[in-house]
Amino acid sequence: MSVAAADWLPSATVTASGRPVLSAGEIERHLLPLVDLEPEENPRLAPLRGCLLALTSHRLIFLHEASLSARALPLASIVHPYPPHRRHNHNPLRSLFSSSSSSSSHHPRIRIQISLPPSRSEVVAVVVTCKADVDVFYRRLLEAIRARAWEATAAAAPASGAPVAEGAAPAEEDLAIRMPVVGVAGILRKEQETWESAGQNLQDAFQDLNALMSKAKEMMELAEKMRQKLLTNSSAQSNSNDEEMGSKQDMQDLLLSVGIVSPVTKETAGALYHQQLSRQLADFVRVPVERAGGMMALVDVYCLFNRARGTAQ
Repeated sequence: MSVAAADWLPSATVTASGRPVLSAGEIERHLLPLVDLEPEENPRLAPLRGCLLALTSHRLIFLHEASLSARALPLASIVHPYPPHRRHNHNPLRSLFSSSSSSSSHHPRIRIQISLPPSRSEVVAVVVTCKADVDVFYRRLLEAIRARAWEATAAAAPASGAPVAEGAAPAEEDLAIRMPVVGVAGILRKEQETWESAGQNLQDAFQDLNALMSKAKEMMELAEKMRQKLLTNSSAQSNSNDEEMGSKQDMQDLLLSVGIVSPVTKETAGALYHQQLSRQLADFVRVPVERAGGMMALVDVYCLFNRARGTAQ
């Protein structure tokens, strides 16, 4: 069954190389090839066959690589996941004489109770048809559900752009932020506040691995904004002296070290490591190659990509 037929699941965006497009704050946790998604009780739900399953901090994403399409099951809609099992473990003879067309019966299954709109409960099964450690996937699924990272992302979004009620008195923080920026001193003060905020974010991010993962997307957005600002300034002020140009180049080199938000690793991708790594490279290298005029030396691509990944492997 094609991914398009499973319209009971929301669609997900993929890149040109077939990688899932992650939302703000979303991190890839695990990959499983050749996965089916089957309804356990409701035959009206169309199944998914032969998908690449990507577990992230927010979703289960089922990618159909042939059509470059995907469907996603939000982790927020999962009521309860059940431990892996085989449907016919209790009766080997039944498995032996079962039809080969229903071959998914002897593969490990993870039953999941989900909540679908408007307000109905369904039970589906993730069927792993490849040789993979299903227990590791199940453990990481539980960790992602318990972490509830999507709630932190949703809470951060209104905080950054919440509208102020008409006629409401401004808060003290708003008064401090809205101090007028006048003259050179005001501009320097604003720049200092920006750098102090960025420094505090970096310090918080490196407290532990969980904080680093949650701050990664924010750091990437900050780095990209600063990089664009440097590029704009360098084109608008072409007559600046060599010292200023050198400092801008140093800053761009530092920003490159912030890296990719969710790099492919052997731990998350397993046997798919080289395939998914090449796809991530294809997505990553497009912008640097365009900026370089359509051609880059292989050694430059190697250095940029590994620096962005934060590894030499």
